[in-house]
Amino acid sequence: MSELENLQKKLKKLADPVRAKLLQGYFKTGKGEYGEGDIFLGITVPVSRKTAVEFKNLPFSDIVRLLESKFHEERLTALLILVQRFNKGNEKTKKEIYRFYLKNTKYINNWDLVDLSSHEIVGNYLLDKDKSVLLKLAKSKNIWERRIACISTFEFIRNNQFAVSLKLAEVLLQDEHDLMRKAVGWMLREIGKKNLKTEIEFLDKYSKTMPRTMLRYAIEKFPEKQRITYLKKN
Repeated sequence: MSELENLQKKLKKLADPVRAKLLQGYFKTGKGEYGEGDIFLGITVPVSRKTAVEFKNLPFSDIVRLLESKFHEERLTALLILVQRFNKGNEKTKKEIYRFYLKNTKYINNWDLVDLSSHEIVGNYLLDKDKSVLLKLAKSKNIWERRIACISTFEFIRNNQFAVSLKLAEVLLQDEHDLMRKAVGWMLREIGKKNLKTEIEFLDKYSKTMPRTMLRYAIEKFPEKQRITYLKKN
């Protein structure tokens, strides 16, 4: 039996049908919803992480096949293995994984898949490089590519680089999807944790026109009085 078959067998053994049903509701897999058609095995993220560590040496050709799986947790495990490979790889390996990641965004098709991998791979790789690709992703019709653009900037914000995040926030200010409004609000909130003055300057310029969900996320950590002031303006 191949390593890939062993991994898939293990995941199926860990499957929990009751949890799978709950997850399919939580991740909005119904017709017309953002995760339409996604199929879950019912495995928690910590267990997926543990499995990824166990199969960290899975051949890259098998990682590709795993990422193409119809099962959500198999795709997640593939991404978690890629994150491990990226973090321990040399520059050549990192570039290969980064390029592969962006070529296969159609399989990174739910918010947890994006949030658990994009900043680790895309954000890390672009930290000291040209970041214009993120502006292209932010203008994509694909919500997951737009979210990848946002979440990737976590690594920039951690390193006190705010310019790209602020530009993305401007581009996505009127995004119609609730998941994107939350993501932009999250970016602004994280900037505020590092540099409150920078966040306030942005909010003073755009708070009256940004969607309320976005604003609520952005000011979540503000003192109550300050939060109320911003909400009354909106």
